[in-house]
Amino acid sequence: MSWIAVVPFAGWALVRLSGFEPDWPWVPVVAYTPYAAAGAVAGVALAWVLRRRAAGVVGIAAVMALGSAVVPRAFADGNPAANGPVLRVLAANLMVGQADTDQLMALVGQIRPDVLTLQELTPEAMRRLEDAGVRERLPHAVTRPLPGVGGSAVYARYPLTAGEMIKVGAFGQARAWLAHPGGDRVEIVSVHPCAPKRVGRQPCWQGGLHALPRGGGQLRLLAGDFNATLDHLPMRELLASGYRDAADVMGRGFTATWPQALGRTWRLPGVTIDHVLVDSRMAVRDFRVLRLRHTDHRPIFAEVRLP
Repeated sequence: MSWIAVVPFAGWALVRLSGFEPDWPWVPVVAYTPYAAAGAVAGVALAWVLRRRAAGVVGIAAVMALGSAVVPRAFADGNPAANGPVLRVLAANLMVGQADTDQLMALVGQIRPDVLTLQELTPEAMRRLEDAGVRERLPHAVTRPLPGVGGSAVYARYPLTAGEMIKVGAFGQARAWLAHPGGDRVEIVSVHPCAPKRVGRQPCWQGGLHALPRGGGQLRLLAGDFNATLDHLPMRELLASGYRDAADVMGRGFTATWPQALGRTWRLPGVTIDHVLVDSRMAVRDFRVLRLRHTDHRPIFAEVRLP
């Protein structure tokens, strides 16, 4: 019994820390690594209650390994000495355009973002938003609405120059260069790679994440539905290229963003797959997970200071 309670978590820790990521079922399962860390603690407790020292030692190793990966998300990090202007960013997945337009516009009014990134933006959803006055608050836009799940957009308070959309499979990720009045030019990406499939290899999901920009010295901010947590290897590689996760920086890395309840009595345990990734030269001043009706994702907000 004690070995059954510790071996699965020891195996989980080995794969998570190995630098190798198998395909299905690991890609969807690894999103639940924080839950595995808690399970590993319970396994150790059972082993020691049963006085199975060897199993307990293996379990402790698993707890330490998984804990080193996930526990830092609960503690705030320091910030670089950034003294530039502030940029406020709101990101929302509209669930095939079904999200409540009035409530989204209310969030825009309350939060007063400088940038709004949208995912799963359909032509009808864009029409409703523009009829509701989104251009009055955020007059500049790069929009790529599409039927289904693949549309996206960047709206902004400041002028935008369209970049080349990242398109992998049916999913488009809008890109724009924002001209901040403080003098900085920042690339903004409305992130939404393919969701991982339930079986088989994941070329579309991996391709959408690998296509996100990195390097070159430009200031960048990536915001949206990454369909990945900080435990997925492509996300860890992206962060290592010069980004920081705003939730992690603020010590709020465990706050789940999906799935948000839609009136059902049962849902999967929550995971954190919506992110704001900022250039490592930017300082993160605030991060919040919000609510929006008629979508399975919770919107996210971050405030950063540019270098």
